Amino acid sequence: MTQSNEIVASPAPAGKPPTDWRFARRPSWILSHLFVAACVIAFVFLAFWQLDRLSGRREINRVITNREQTDAVPLVSLINPSASAGDAADLTYRKVTVTGRYDTANQVLIRNRTRNKSDPGWWLMTPLVSADGTSAIAVNRGWVPYAIDENSSLSQFAPPDGIVTVTGLVLSTQNRVSGPYDPSDGVLHTLSRVDLNRWQQQLDYRLFPVYVSLQSSQPPQSGALPDPTPTPELGDGPHLNYAGQWVIFATLTVIVYPLLLRRRARDAAVVNAEKAFDDELAASTIAHSSDDG
Repeated sequence: MTQSNEIVASPAPAGKPPTDWRFARRPSWILSHLFVAACVIAFVFLAFWQLDRLSGRREINRVITNREQTDAVPLVSLINPSASAGDAADLTYRKVTVTGRYDTANQVLIRNRTRNKSDPGWWLMTPLVSADGTSAIAVNRGWVPYAIDENSSLSQFAPPDGIVTVTGLVLSTQNRVSGPYDPSDGVLHTLSRVDLNRWQQQLDYRLFPVYVSLQSSQPPQSGALPDPTPTPELGDGPHLNYAGQWVIFATLTVIVYPLLLRRRARDAAVVNAEKAFDDELAASTIAHSSDDG
């Protein structure tokens, strides 16, 4: 009887598929592990950062709601023109009244403003000068369309004559952090933001360190324009959704990356098993050839 020298692969043992994790200790894979761990940490940090912004947004909403519900008081009872912007920080969104005469010769347009988040245009800012002429409060009288420019006549948007009492919300001066800037010299008819310090340079009277966003006036403005700017939107914004997205990214990374490693370990085990089988087959062939010789 002839004995067969054919090698038959042993069946895989029942249970979990074989794995080989030695690859995971290689330097390149260690760097991969560290990178993925850093990504997960970053995703979690960004999620908490968005939650912190959400908390801040809700706190601002609470402040706005509380201050809008208070009765309007004269601005001069809260602050004087010589105060600094820091002294006025707690007045933001307070409802106030201011009285004086509009100085249309020194009004300015604020660039790149929209109405209803779509209509491009300007904010028309007009100083409301006190009775003694020594100070003024900047009043944002509202939105006007881009059809006008700094060389156009603003007489069609003329404010009421004589003594006017404006009721509105107190807002802080807007200092440049980034984006376009205004020339530091000369008389400007347009500004990129409500920069009271820059506007002050071209005025003979003192501006209050805050401005008022008009809600109503006595006597009222005539015509549909300027269109008073609406009160700030009170909502959570996108922060909660963004936080959820970062949590999803972190969760998927924690789940998917180990699955990829396990698949790589199984592939490595198969490759090593095939190599071992080939080596055994080669050794058996050599041995068989030696016996025949």
